[in-house]
Amino acid sequence: MEAPAFQGGLDASTDVAIVGAGILGLAHAAAAVKRGLRVTVFERSEVAVGASIRNFGQMLVTGQPPGIMLDLARESRALYLGWAERAGISARANGALLFSRDRTEDAVLEEFMDTRAPAFGYNVKLLRGADLAGLYDGRFAMHRSALQGFDDLQLYSREAVPALAVWLATQGVRFHFGTLVRGVDHGRLDTTAGVCNAQRVIVCSGHDYQTLCAEQLRALEPQVCRLQMLRVTPEDGFHLQHAVLTGLSCTHYGAFADLQTARALATQIEQQRPELQRHGIHLLVSPTPYGDWIIGDSHDYSQDARPFNAESVDSIMLDLARDTLRSKLRVVERWQGVYGAKRHTPGSGAFSITRIDDRTTVALMHSGIGMSVGPALAHRHVDALVDGTALPQWTAPASLPATAIA
Repeated sequence: MEAPAFQGGLDASTDVAIVGAGILGLAHAAAAVKRGLRVTVFERSEVAVGASIRNFGQMLVTGQPPGIMLDLARESRALYLGWAERAGISARANGALLFSRDRTEDAVLEEFMDTRAPAFGYNVKLLRGADLAGLYDGRFAMHRSALQGFDDLQLYSREAVPALAVWLATQGVRFHFGTLVRGVDHGRLDTTAGVCNAQRVIVCSGHDYQTLCAEQLRALEPQVCRLQMLRVTPEDGFHLQHAVLTGLSCTHYGAFADLQTARALATQIEQQRPELQRHGIHLLVSPTPYGDWIIGDSHDYSQDARPFNAESVDSIMLDLARDTLRSKLRVVERWQGVYGAKRHTPGSGAFSITRIDDRTTVALMHSGIGMSVGPALAHRHVDALVDGTALPQWTAPASLPATAIA
């Protein structure tokens, strides 16, 4: 899908100028339009090609830790469903399946169901026995259990993000694709298309920490996370309709990672599969609307995204997928995912809203869950700017109530 064409020259002024047309930038545009503001979006590429396009398209509610991240995910889910209705983007509400493959992984799901799930209202069910065997005609019966998350959505990012931009253009948003913003200063944007003056400037620059506001962003100690990704075709024609994870993900997602059983699982992985820890690998499988699957992922943190992928990492992920889904897979596409991170991640702030001057703020994700929480974060950010209230701030995940701990 092509980016929406911009009609006419650059406006001399606008209410809100947004830098970046990934999901975070587009969500800010949607929020500003909802508040009745004139919006102009600048994107340096001809189409968005960053984290929003390269990801799985998994909009996970189940994996988010209690507190602001879970709240943002639930709010984002409602926004996606609204966009699906009005903008025609594909947002499949089939949910996700997280499989436990051994006793240690199963213990994490049991603890989650006994404590965190009821305490914080996660919309989930633990499948065992006949329920597990009934999934996909028994294909997953060899696993010990499956946590079914009913609130998780699947989006095909490479189509959903451009489709959202096309719809926003019909709502009056002015787009400048292929336009670099070289500087922002108190509402003045110096761009390759000319100068634009805005009452408010919101920078959603993804993992680019150097082009704009570099001095202020340096204090965040930003990094870049590089991920190896694949698209595969199941050669047996298996028609998967759910996003799939395994117990390995319990050591990565905040809904589980601080549970006592998850810490035991992390120790087991370190001892038995150190290569998984070394490369930050846990299995994610996301079906596309066309019958193939996106598979990943690995995590490599550095100051820049190194261009070289290791075949050994791809092989580990493919083996995990084959073992979990019992399907023969043919690779049809490989690419490198990327997202913004922080030096102390994971665990030290999933996002940041930084005020640069009286008219400029920068909204950044520091984790790979921008698709899951970005829409609601953007709406909270815009509401705070318009209403003059406090900007959204990341807070540490809520802990289990004492009454919920066994």
